[in-house]
Amino acid sequence: MENKKHKLTFKEWTQTLRAKRLAVIVTFLIVPIFLLILFTYYPFCKMIQFSFYDMKYIGARTFVGWRNYMDVFASSECFGALTLTLYYILGSFVQLALALYFATMFVFKVKGEGIFKAIMFFPYLICGIAIGFIFKFFYTRGFVLDTVLHWFGFNLESLPYWLKDTRINNFSLVATSVWRYMGQNMVLFLGAMMSVDKTLYEAAAIDGANDWQKFRFIMLPGIKSVVILNIILSISGSLSAFEPPFVITGGNFGTATYFVMMNRIAHESQKVGLASAMAIVLMIIIIIVTVLQKIVIAKLLPEERTAKKPLFKKRGAAK
Repeated sequence: MENKKHKLTFKEWTQTLRAKRLAVIVTFLIVPIFLLILFTYYPFCKMIQFSFYDMKYIGARTFVGWRNYMDVFASSECFGALTLTLYYILGSFVQLALALYFATMFVFKVKGEGIFKAIMFFPYLICGIAIGFIFKFFYTRGFVLDTVLHWFGFNLESLPYWLKDTRINNFSLVATSVWRYMGQNMVLFLGAMMSVDKTLYEAAAIDGANDWQKFRFIMLPGIKSVVILNIILSISGSLSAFEPPFVITGGNFGTATYFVMMNRIAHESQKVGLASAMAIVLMIIIIIVTVLQKIVIAKLLPEERTAKKPLFKKRGAAK
């Protein structure tokens, strides 16, 4: 006779190990998921809804369809503020280049490296608002920067207004972001570099590789994932720059970024629908930029070398 598989009842199933594991998982996840839905996904869905209305925080709402989105692209104040992100994107590449340079130095033993690492990483630990106030006084006419330049022989009257001169004030604000986040990027790069097998450098040296070749063919491919992560985070952060212009200049003198303008429209002008549409547009732009970055980086840093050629030429080898 064939043994028929006994079908468990619900009560019997609840006593099994699989059911108990599932109960534990659900018990631990139900509160975090509830909070995530309540404070993240529900507000996000409401923001999408608000973007189709002409509304204030309090009062009547008027459905306007896609008009808010059209106003975002048509208004020089809204979409035009995105052009300022080019300054921050340029600064992010400078920031990443400096972080990669210092991380490459510190991955090999340097005298006093612990102190230098702490000094470079410390700005990231400071609150962004505090950094804004620090640099507000740093750039103010006649204060820290002007005093230091005066010590080196510069005439105070010939120095520009670092926060009012529209030719350089955005560069001044970008410098604060570079100073704050370079240490964070450096630590991420350094952690990835230390995980690369040291014997690869020794084998490359035997094959005649110079320092640049070791970096290009061993270190850089080994930290590819962290490089991609830092680039994505830096450019995404550049698109949503807020604290430096908001705290240091208040968005005046042509320094109002997209986020600062969104804050003005939402809180000062009470145009909640238009501000919600701006937020959705920015989210879409960040998604598109992130996808394009991954495509470009995949082309520049392929996973595998297609050519079956040695990476390095031995010293004295015939060309």
